[in-house]
Amino acid sequence: MKIIAPISRCNEVGPLADAGADEFYCGIVPEEWIRRFGSSGVNRRVFCNLSTYEELGTAIDTAHQHSTQLSLVMNAPHYAEEQLQELLGIARRFADIGGDSLIVGDMGLLHLLATKGPPLRLHVSSLLTCRNSEAAALYRDMGAARVILPRDVTLEEIAGIVSLCPDLEFEAFILNDGCVFEEGSCHTIHLPSPLGGPICLDRYQVEHSRSDGRPLSDSEREQFAAHETRYQSWVWHRFGQGFAPTGDGYPFGPCGVCAMPWMAEHRVTAIKIAGREASTARKAKSVEMVRRVRDRIRAGESAAEVRSFAEGLRGPGVTCESGMACYYRNSPKPIGAPFAKSSAPA
Repeated sequence: MKIIAPISRCNEVGPLADAGADEFYCGIVPEEWIRRFGSSGVNRRVFCNLSTYEELGTAIDTAHQHSTQLSLVMNAPHYAEEQLQELLGIARRFADIGGDSLIVGDMGLLHLLATKGPPLRLHVSSLLTCRNSEAAALYRDMGAARVILPRDVTLEEIAGIVSLCPDLEFEAFILNDGCVFEEGSCHTIHLPSPLGGPICLDRYQVEHSRSDGRPLSDSEREQFAAHETRYQSWVWHRFGQGFAPTGDGYPFGPCGVCAMPWMAEHRVTAIKIAGREASTARKAKSVEMVRRVRDRIRAGESAAEVRSFAEGLRGPGVTCESGMACYYRNSPKPIGAPFAKSSAPA
């Protein structure tokens, strides 16, 4: 399995390759795009992108020097026709400076790149929400070489899709992307914190009432309050327990590392670490964490041994015990105990 890591600066490639990354992905927002369209919407992130082709070329060259590859992300929620044509030009420049593949989140753009674009590998973004083998086969027929699966597909669903599409590569999320919504159906953007931040972290206020107009009973109020507390605890876990690291620097939060032995056995080609906006140190520790688990798989340890090691990397705590941060909650567990309840701190 290849470890896929994000970059937002060209000088991150070397340290992350040294930590164990096999491929990288990044975005670019050229100045001419901003001048022409008055936005940064080349890809899903309006920030944490490279800004010049010189930077992009340096990132590509550094990746190749480390025997790794680099993909360029084109997965904004929407594109106008003139933007699609501009993206075609960006793809050609990317190919000219040695780029390897494009991550595409729009079916129209996928078709355009496959029929009129440069000879680059095309990877289907998770934003195209491939949840079954029929969708995977459609993307393959449109020219895709790899499909990046949505975060919360189950292991059973992955097994079915992979087995029915043996001529496709598949990539699965393994660390750090904590959004509680389905990105492929989400039409918002991630704003900087001073402007409100991502919508999935909204601190909303709710009031409950009965449709028949009667007042809520004490029992009903208690149930609503318990549900809301449980939901906020889940959000807290999915967003990295306050984005805190362990004492060793490993990130808390959404994770699927205990499922890696299963993925290796079931022909998952690549595992994705999310977080272009993270610091270089956090990215490097994320790569290191995943690489240490993969090293044990490659050394021939049993699946149970690898899973136990993976669950112990962060030390004792609520991350694995609660199950709230798990991408793949149906991953076989070596201990066999049910998930324990956990709640966020006040």
